[in-house]
Amino acid sequence: MAWVKLEEELGIDLLPVPRRNPTIESLRGKALHCKACALHKTRKNVVFGEGNLRASLMFVGEAPGAEEDQQGRPFVGASGMLLDKMISAMGLKRNQCYISNVVKCRPPNNRDPNPLEISSCFGYIKKEIEILNPQVICTLGRVATKTLLGLKEKDAFSSVRGKWHTFEGIPLMPTYHPSYLLRNPDKKREAWEDLKQIMKRLGNENV
Repeated sequence: MAWVKLEEELGIDLLPVPRRNPTIESLRGKALHCKACALHKTRKNVVFGEGNLRASLMFVGEAPGAEEDQQGRPFVGASGMLLDKMISAMGLKRNQCYISNVVKCRPPNNRDPNPLEISSCFGYIKKEIEILNPQVICTLGRVATKTLLGLKEKDAFSSVRGKWHTFEGIPLMPTYHPSYLLRNPDKKREAWEDLKQIMKRLGNENV
């Protein structure tokens, strides 16, 4: 494939999801060359999802930050370190989960992605979920939650967080984004209660 050749020529792995599923392969390759919105002009790397293609649990954030844009991997900065701790507290490892974002390119200055950017990228996350078919989706933060649940801008994140919803028939639990928890550590207890609900849904008898 052209994108594989490009990676080899550059000597880097732009999209490090294990190359086992040809459908995910095709989706990643398409995202790598995507110019559907203006973010392609400022990105360093497309940041596609990565993780276990047979994962029971899928985390969905909003968009890459500076560190993610630099490395081409989701959740590798400070937020990623906290997410890793959250996953570990659930009795899981990062490589047992699948982690992605609604938007695959970094918005300048780490601003929230705008409606055009979200709609341009929505097909990717929708297809990722369809292919992976996890047992549970955990949305991280307001943008990811409102996007997957189809909420209006006026709808409060607090009204849906910590409650079960569905996306395409898959149970979905919204919780706080790790970056929000870094700024508001007093909310970590609430986030932990959300994660405990996920653990119960996944059959963890120790919760």
